[in-house]
Amino acid sequence: MEFGNGRQQKLLSQINVTPLVDVMLVLLIIFMVTAPMMQEGIDVNLPQVEATAISSDDAPLIVTIDKNRRLYLNDRPMRQRDLRAKLEAIAKSKGSKMVLLNADEAVPYGFVVSTMAEIRKAGVTRVGMMTEPAEPR
Repeated sequence: MEFGNGRQQKLLSQINVTPLVDVMLVLLIIFMVTAPMMQEGIDVNLPQVEATAISSDDAPLIVTIDKNRRLYLNDRPMRQRDLRAKLEAIAKSKGSKMVLLNADEAVPYGFVVSTMAEIRKAGVTRVGMMTEPAEPR
């Protein structure tokens, strides 16, 4: 590019980011305002309880039921009738433990409930159910 005095001047090749930042801030504000409106759910009055997080030294036991109704205690195969004795022994040696129940969705409800009953009969009072988050529609 040549100017009136006969000297060539270099072109500036810098991008002006100010408009980009302005647009991004406006989009951020729009998403922050609309995000709470996009949540779906059913209004339920849940009981209020005080609960503490699971400490790292008190790892829960995981009871898994696969689609063929096979039981596993921390990835070790186990029969349902032996589960109660094993959990009682663990509870006596290590004190009260938390058990998480991980059941395949194809397992009949009655089998899951009977397994939960065996866990409760073993003296375990803290039983939780493991689930996966629902996929967005």
